[in-house]
Amino acid sequence: MGTIDATMPNLDSVMNERKAFDETKSGVKGLVDGGLKRIPEIFHCQPDKYQKANNTSHVIPVIDLVDIDNKDPSIYQGIVGKIKEACETLGFFQVVNHGIPLSVLEELKDGVKRFYEQDTEVKKDFYTRDMNRSFIYNSNYDIYSPPALNWRDTFACYLAPPDTLKPEEIPVVCRDIILEYGKHMMNLGTLLFELLSEDLGLHPNHLKDMDCTQGLFALCHYYPPCPEPELTVGTTKYSDNKWIDIAPVPGSLIVNVGDLLQLITNDRFKSFEHKVLANKIGPRISVASFFSTGNRSSSKLYGPMKELLSEDNPPKYRETTVADYVTYFVKKGLDGTSALTHYRI
Repeated sequence: MGTIDATMPNLDSVMNERKAFDETKSGVKGLVDGGLKRIPEIFHCQPDKYQKANNTSHVIPVIDLVDIDNKDPSIYQGIVGKIKEACETLGFFQVVNHGIPLSVLEELKDGVKRFYEQDTEVKKDFYTRDMNRSFIYNSNYDIYSPPALNWRDTFACYLAPPDTLKPEEIPVVCRDIILEYGKHMMNLGTLLFELLSEDLGLHPNHLKDMDCTQGLFALCHYYPPCPEPELTVGTTKYSDNKWIDIAPVPGSLIVNVGDLLQLITNDRFKSFEHKVLANKIGPRISVASFFSTGNRSSSKLYGPMKELLSEDNPPKYRETTVADYVTYFVKKGLDGTSALTHYRI
């Protein structure tokens, strides 16, 4: 006669609970608005997922772009060198004097907050898991995949290329500021890709000519206050467990190397895991901008750049399309492992 491990969760029960949560279309904020005192088990993470950060090992560099147009080559190369070192070691850096007015950033946060704090019945009209929509609002895009759900709600908005941009689909409460922010972010992203190209010893337009600036979408997260933050996280780690707190610098933007940038640079630039912790104080608003065409169909293949390869540095990854990578990433979910492993040779 067989035995049953009583410590193992009933998978059917877990899936049904996630399905029921999804069908409310009110997200994590809906749980908080309902007066929740204890978080459901579908949000419970294992202890190693929220171990304390180590503040003593590294400092995330703050790079000032105020002199980026300075004609003195030593000043310009100093900025390029700092970005190069950050991308090759930590995969993270912060930028100040980046050209996006503080008023735009503040209004963006206000606009995102306005959307989430609308009446639930109004927001339900935007709730979807159709990845082909231009505006996608839901909670936990990978709701049926990860070991535990994240304590956050999210909307995604495609801002480029122009043929994917449908302003009429963006909610009125945040439409104007998101469109304005998208224009500023495209300018900053183009500049950063020029600097990254130079970091690799290539022509400034190299990454742009590879269509790295063709697509842009924003993920706008809302982290409600959590009654039991020690049991969950706001965002599971993705893409070992030596965590570093990033102390925010007023007016700065955090830049990190993405998986596909690590792939095409053949591990020259590093895409490291990162996560967001839940907190009793809230809400917290964050906006993550991705230079990617997402799951939009394209036959363009990306692999390690031939200019960076040699007999001593052979390709470490097989080629993939952006759409194939995104499809795999979404299917895998935020399970704490890097999607790049799937593409290693």
